[in-house]
Amino acid sequence: MSKKDVKKVVLAYSGGLDTSIILKWLQDEYKAEVITFTADLGQGEEVEPARVKAIACGIKPENVFILDIKEEFVKDYVFPMFRANAIYEGEYLLGTSIARPLIAKKLIDIANETGADAVSHGATGKGNDQVRFEIGALALRPDIKVIAPWREWELNSRESLLEYARKHGIEIAQKHLDKDGNPAISPYSMDANLLHISYEGLHLENPSNEPEESMWLWTTPPELAPDEAEYLTLTYKNGDPIALNGEQMSPATLLEKLNQYGNKHGIGRVDIVENRYVGMKARGCYETPGGTIMLKAHRAIESICLDREAAHLKDELMPKYAKLIYQGYWFSPEREMLQAAIDATQKNVEGDVRVKLYKGNVMVVGRESVNSLYDDAYSTFEKDEVYNQKDAEGFIRLNALRFIIAGKNPNRK
Repeated sequence: MSKKDVKKVVLAYSGGLDTSIILKWLQDEYKAEVITFTADLGQGEEVEPARVKAIACGIKPENVFILDIKEEFVKDYVFPMFRANAIYEGEYLLGTSIARPLIAKKLIDIANETGADAVSHGATGKGNDQVRFEIGALALRPDIKVIAPWREWELNSRESLLEYARKHGIEIAQKHLDKDGNPAISPYSMDANLLHISYEGLHLENPSNEPEESMWLWTTPPELAPDEAEYLTLTYKNGDPIALNGEQMSPATLLEKLNQYGNKHGIGRVDIVENRYVGMKARGCYETPGGTIMLKAHRAIESICLDREAAHLKDELMPKYAKLIYQGYWFSPEREMLQAAIDATQKNVEGDVRVKLYKGNVMVVGRESVNSLYDDAYSTFEKDEVYNQKDAEGFIRLNALRFIIAGKNPNRK
């Protein structure tokens, strides 16, 4: 599809630097009607100003879509991912990755509703998000045209974007405060939703530089966190948390509350160098306060509810599942297949987990379930009436039999 064939395009629009410029660029380069979509994913800032800004840029009011999708995000994307205990490369809780398929889905929904023939995003040609947005969109609507301005235009730096904005009179919101407390454009590339906030670029591009303390926005420095520990109880049903300290909550509300506790106690900071799908290594810093608590608690309730081999197989599948999410394959048959297997393990994962929060740490201090496989009649170190310790001898010798046979052959090295 050529530029002249594009009549309507749905833009994933935040109102920030990149997408504000993309909006103008689409109008000028494609001569197309632009429809904006702004997602409220619980990023911690007002999204309504995006409506005013879009209209000021010539977008018809009926073509401005602002959707509160926090509950859908947590219930249908975050919770299924946490049932798998998904972590990418041992540390990253996939906060940005898991939001992209939902945004792609809404872009396609709006395109279908408005008769648009294209969608557009602000991801760069160096990052993972371009893959996530586009694979997601094409999986849901194979005939859609995807416009990725970063792969078309010659604006290849933050300075060139700012110059373009000045030239075309585009107002850029200054949400960041500099060291003197004055409004400024953030020095980092940032992304936020109810699960996490990320930071990349500039000072962080040297992996030996310690992050500046002023960078972290969501968590108290662990050194300044309360000197007294705090206890929480999470209640699980079918592998999902449904209540906090005995109070039932919606998925988004529960995660928001956990974020508040994690923030207070300095929990969830991560500084990693990760392998991007496009090939290079990249340094990123993340804050995932509530998710860090949730992951620890979920593994704790699984430890008493899951069969050993099911738990071990699940742990073997997890890196593949996490990689699929990281690389943008949420809507793939293989992810759906793995999800079905994971969800099948969760039907008996219910009960309460008690955790202790203290200066950046989450410690499990108790877990109980009506479906528990922990039986103290078997596990006790005291006298019991159910386990014959002599049975272990034959068990051990049978498992060692291949070593015994190999050891009797004098020709083997």
